Amino acid sequence: MTLYQQARLQPLLQRWREERRLGTPRLPAGEHNRLSDVPGVRVGHSTLADGDIQTGVTAIVPPGANLFVQPLPCGAAVLNGFAKPVGLVQIDELGRLQTPILLSNTLSVGTLFTALVRDAIGKNPELGRSLPTINPLALECNDGWLNDIQALAVTEPMALAALDDARVDFARGSVGAGRGMSCFGLKGGIGTASRLIPELNATLGVLVLANFGTLSALTLDGVQAGEAIAPLLPELAPQRDAGSIIIIMATDAPLDARQLTRIARRAGAGLGRLGSYWGHGSGDIAVAFSTCPTPQPPEDAALEPMLNAAADATEHAVLDALLQAEAVTGFRGHHRPSLTQVLDRLSQVRPE
Repeated sequence: MTLYQQARLQPLLQRWREERRLGTPRLPAGEHNRLSDVPGVRVGHSTLADGDIQTGVTAIVPPGANLFVQPLPCGAAVLNGFAKPVGLVQIDELGRLQTPILLSNTLSVGTLFTALVRDAIGKNPELGRSLPTINPLALECNDGWLNDIQALAVTEPMALAALDDARVDFARGSVGAGRGMSCFGLKGGIGTASRLIPELNATLGVLVLANFGTLSALTLDGVQAGEAIAPLLPELAPQRDAGSIIIIMATDAPLDARQLTRIARRAGAGLGRLGSYWGHGSGDIAVAFSTCPTPQPPEDAALEPMLNAAADATEHAVLDALLQAEAVTGFRGHHRPSLTQVLDRLSQVRPE
């Protein structure tokens, strides 16, 4: 590590290592700095951690007893389309969220779809008969490095269990859909952040499923930290800027679908600050919804602080995933160390 890198990074990394949390964000955070700071939003997990099977399901549950009857405004941005989601086409067309959101691994999307359909039928017995069909929203990342994805281990009961587990105080890191995910060559997973938007009397919350990035490009606080970290991990299996990231945003601002799409697109600015360039094999998708069923959209110029917050919260949600994740050894003995383990090694390195 050079003297310049040490001078810039060591105070930051020392604080992260000791407190296992981020420092003061650029913009004011919500009370708990998580997605559920947006009133009514909850998150649940179901996790499998058994040898070659390292995977799970994460559920994002908006407020409302029956989203099919009272859908929420929703927008989405596909930053890079190397992905296999279900439900985005109709959201793009109609701008409405009709179900909770489920996240898991790539080959489990069909299972998540069916689970959401069953959950909706339970609330709406005539769905698909005298009532229209529903548009479930399920998104994925490829956890095949740490998880035997071909085992198809995720089940409908697991997905329903994640929905039932939804709570305000939820776990992060190597849990739920994040169990088998990698990020910048390290252990990735579930991370979260929130930002206050006083100009709109609103909160923006972000949750990420982080499974992307190449270590050499990792940038922290404007410094290429990956260059300092990489020599400490000669045994590390390389990761391309691929594998995907899913970003879920929620706000209690009464925005319409078009404005929410604009907010979602700003997630890309947060990823860029971290060193991601949305590589060829990465599916980078952001979804943003409002908890206000009836939009009362402000002028677009009033969105400026929300756009800024979306980038800032996305960046910090990814860092939260890295800091909260535990090291995992899984499929065929593949291993991803945690960022906190790397910080311990880094603290012992003297500058060149």
